[in-house]
Amino acid sequence: MYGSLYTNTQNKIATIEFSHPSSNSFPSELLQRLTNELQKLSQDKSVSVIILKSEGDKTFCAGASFDELLQIDDLQKGEKFFSGFANVINAMRKCPQLIIGRIQGKAVGGGVGLAAACDYAFATEASSIKLSELTIGIGPFVIAPAVERKIGTAALAELTIGGHEWQNAYWAKEKGLYAKVYETISEMDKEVDFLAQKLASYNPEALAEMKTVLWENTAHWDELLHERAAISGKLVLSEFTKNALSQFKK
Repeated sequence: MYGSLYTNTQNKIATIEFSHPSSNSFPSELLQRLTNELQKLSQDKSVSVIILKSEGDKTFCAGASFDELLQIDDLQKGEKFFSGFANVINAMRKCPQLIIGRIQGKAVGGGVGLAAACDYAFATEASSIKLSELTIGIGPFVIAPAVERKIGTAALAELTIGGHEWQNAYWAKEKGLYAKVYETISEMDKEVDFLAQKLASYNPEALAEMKTVLWENTAHWDELLHERAAISGKLVLSEFTKNALSQFKK
């Protein structure tokens, strides 16, 4: 019901794998578990690199749980739900270890935010992306800073305003969301493992300093992302969004 999350650590590399039966979407509890795991690994001096992946060979992450979105009936619940993604992104940002994203399939909404919050992302040709939030009456407000940081304002506008369309993996690579794109999962996994092993052999202090440089000028995100969560929490209560979610569910 709430999905699963497992971490396997070997040779200074921690691999976090999440899953949910609804296309690897995120209910609040799973978001909190991912946040907790990232914070725990942040304190683990034996870990130099983190790989973030999802289960299966299809969708990487379908974003927020629609079932839970439909149950939001007041501002407090709305802000709390969207703060789940804010907490995950901030945990990824603050984590001293570099995070490699392993994107094996489509990413929607919050899934795009997760990919953007990774420091380096590999993907397959099947890893199309979409920010469809405007089509249901809300917006990608919480994840927008992370996405914009990677692909720029113009590409963010293209994704959000054209939220009814998919952009393919090569578009995402051209804009900077993905570092490399491969035909197959097996090809991608070889490169993910190769890079992780390389990074794990480097000076962890140098890696941590590089992480700090990469995330310069984002210290205000603790407040910013929660302010954005409040915006989404208000909009999800609108009649337009309630109707749109109900139709989507059907």
